[in-house]
Amino acid sequence: MDPRVRDHAETVVDHSTEIEAGDNVVVSASSAAEDLTLALCETIGERGAFPFHVSFRKDRTRAAFLEAVAPEDLDTPDHELALAEAADVWIHVRAHDNVAEMSAVDSDTMSAFRKAQLPVREEILDTTWVLTQYPAPADAQNAEMSTEEYEEFVWSAIGKDWSEQKAHQQRMVEILDAGEEVHVVSGDSTDLRMSIEGMTTINDHAKNNLPGGEVFTAPVADSVEGEVLFDKPLVHEGHEVNDGYLRFEDGEVVEYGASKNEDVLGQILDTDEGAKRLGELGIGMNRDIDRFTYNMLFDEKMGDTIHLAVGRAYDECLPEGETGNESAVHVDMIVDMAEDSYIEVDGEIVQRNGTFRFEDGFEG
Repeated sequence: MDPRVRDHAETVVDHSTEIEAGDNVVVSASSAAEDLTLALCETIGERGAFPFHVSFRKDRTRAAFLEAVAPEDLDTPDHELALAEAADVWIHVRAHDNVAEMSAVDSDTMSAFRKAQLPVREEILDTTWVLTQYPAPADAQNAEMSTEEYEEFVWSAIGKDWSEQKAHQQRMVEILDAGEEVHVVSGDSTDLRMSIEGMTTINDHAKNNLPGGEVFTAPVADSVEGEVLFDKPLVHEGHEVNDGYLRFEDGEVVEYGASKNEDVLGQILDTDEGAKRLGELGIGMNRDIDRFTYNMLFDEKMGDTIHLAVGRAYDECLPEGETGNESAVHVDMIVDMAEDSYIEVDGEIVQRNGTFRFEDGFEG
């Protein structure tokens, strides 16, 4: 076994989830991630905890089920909900045999499935959880890399000094937490304003996402005004959406478009009322992720991007007692901020052309 696999497992167990003796741990991973699954179960056992491996070719088996079921028959599965309720820790490993396995599933069925799964997802989010990536060949192919090149890319992004990365990102956290309004401009196609007053900014240093490398918060739901062009592709359930465009008034999407698969973007927005509002503003800060790979877990962390998510807002960003934007979806989309772009907080430019004001080379 590649020693980097063992390092990956130890980072998941000791840093991301801090597993302790007696914890009940669910490891959700396909057969494409077998080496990492073995290393995780071994490491979890060494810590005195109890792994339960949910082992299946997830996308293929799920697609077979969803192509057979009627949308109106979908409901929250009690046995899956019970598993989430019993878990102390949930580790989800992405690794694909075919990244487009879900593309043939009917959009109405997918929408009904997301709604039925929402209670399960909420229970998982109440555990100590982490999402990570194993460098499977299909994911390498999707990233347009050789398997060896992709392995190096993935493990370089994961094997960082996370305490150092946390300190780097904390400077941006402090800027946002002290701010009230964010203004994002990129070229002639993106000019967006939103309030973040009262919201909490989260420093993602590889706790829930491995790799980490972003800071994120939740906009005040009805404050978003303006337009945004997502100039990086969105891959959603096997479909690629190019040049996604949203225009907001009073926090709600009033116009949308795309140069490819516009209907997919429309289906996301039609999931429920919350899907027409923003649930997240994220700013990428991981400089070891330096290329686009069609994998949002990595792409949203690139150091010269922002991402915006339509749908659900994360509870940890919200003032105590507030529910924020609610939805069955949370779909991230990326804006390249490397050129002709800036981020303002309360009228002060804090990033220009991908460089933060606390980094060398910043030009205010």
